Amino acid sequence: MSSSIKRFTAILMTVMMALAAVSCGKGNVPELNLVDNDKETQKIVELFAPMERSNPDAKNVARTAFDKTVIMAEEKLKLRVEYNTYTSENYQEKSYDDVSLDRIRNNMDDFYLLNPDVMKKTGEEGRLVDLSGLDCAKNLRDVVKTANTVDGKLVGIPQEVVVYGLFVNKDMFDRYDLKLPETPEEFLECCRVFKENGIETPVGANRWWLETFVFAQAYAQLYNGDDTEEAIEALNSGERKYSDYMRQGFEYVKEMIDRGYIDAKTALTYEAIEGEGADFLAQKTPIVMAYWGAANTDTAYGKTDFNLQVIGFPSELGQMPVVSMTGIAVPKNAEHLKDTLNVLEVILSDEALQVYAETNKVISPSKNVEVECVDALKPLNDLVNEGTYVLASNAGMKVEQWGNTCLIVRKLMEGASVEECMEEFDRLQEESLK
Repeated sequence: MSSSIKRFTAILMTVMMALAAVSCGKGNVPELNLVDNDKETQKIVELFAPMERSNPDAKNVARTAFDKTVIMAEEKLKLRVEYNTYTSENYQEKSYDDVSLDRIRNNMDDFYLLNPDVMKKTGEEGRLVDLSGLDCAKNLRDVVKTANTVDGKLVGIPQEVVVYGLFVNKDMFDRYDLKLPETPEEFLECCRVFKENGIETPVGANRWWLETFVFAQAYAQLYNGDDTEEAIEALNSGERKYSDYMRQGFEYVKEMIDRGYIDAKTALTYEAIEGEGADFLAQKTPIVMAYWGAANTDTAYGKTDFNLQVIGFPSELGQMPVVSMTGIAVPKNAEHLKDTLNVLEVILSDEALQVYAETNKVISPSKNVEVECVDALKPLNDLVNEGTYVLASNAGMKVEQWGNTCLIVRKLMEGASVEECMEEFDRLQEESLK
């Protein structure tokens, strides 16, 4: 798989269809038509997505959750949602991002599941409907609005908020009388103790998610202290440099590598969870990083033989969850625009989001929807509900965050200096200003 495909998969591991909002059409949203259609003239709304439609009872929980909300729309509106599916086999070397960008520009589908970089491009090109006029946009968490706003327009909404945190073996921490770390210094001290007690690699890492450490260090103040909108405007104008933020995070990761707390060579070969997961479950490694859903599924870390806790990443402001999300977006020139917005109104209603959240056990984009999470996730859940987080994907930033940072962190793991990595961020920023 290409890096873009894998990046998409990593963000969506428990999502697979994300975004939220809805009710009647107001403002910039066309008036919605909720009249039932005769079966003989059944309407079709076309979705482009990275997955096929599944049986509602299928084992793919994330996909099943989305399908359940689609069925709700089909039954209520008497229409059919047709899945146009992306596969690497169909499109060979073209990434999902490349294909979805091309299809939007050629008006081939009615709505899409988009990564922030594609949402940013098409939003800046004025191709996407502003969803802020939908009534349920009023119920969105601030993090959702911030992450999916381009040029002042809400151009995408997720069905879930994807949260990354540190998965820790609390039993191993207790064994050495270690408190769960809050700050970067406390985290390094925990790693030192583990290392000195014969634990060769305290932090299990893979080639996709190590950037989460960077984001927590880089953007803690930006999202939890500074005027966020002002800071992002300064980055987009070139008044501030992304490298000035990122340097601290990269220096921290480099220190962990240099001290042997992370095995960079091994991490470069590991797929997410498939690589580092075995040692974590075998209690050879006390710490790994993963997304929220990994604590809910038996195929990841949902059933451990030890006391599992999920906490935020260490930062200057304490434990910090890292949030990323994809969004459902609608092109302005969609062939079935009114019907598509009707579908969004159903699948992104609080009722549907409740079904989605209960099926997938996730954090909802709506402030009105809550699902009791497993005990291991409560520390992370509490932080997000308090509004403590950093964004790893933000469509409002001119430089795409998740994918670019992931690739540059890989260069660090391959031996590049921090300065060389910062030069790459400066280059990306210069390109965005052209």
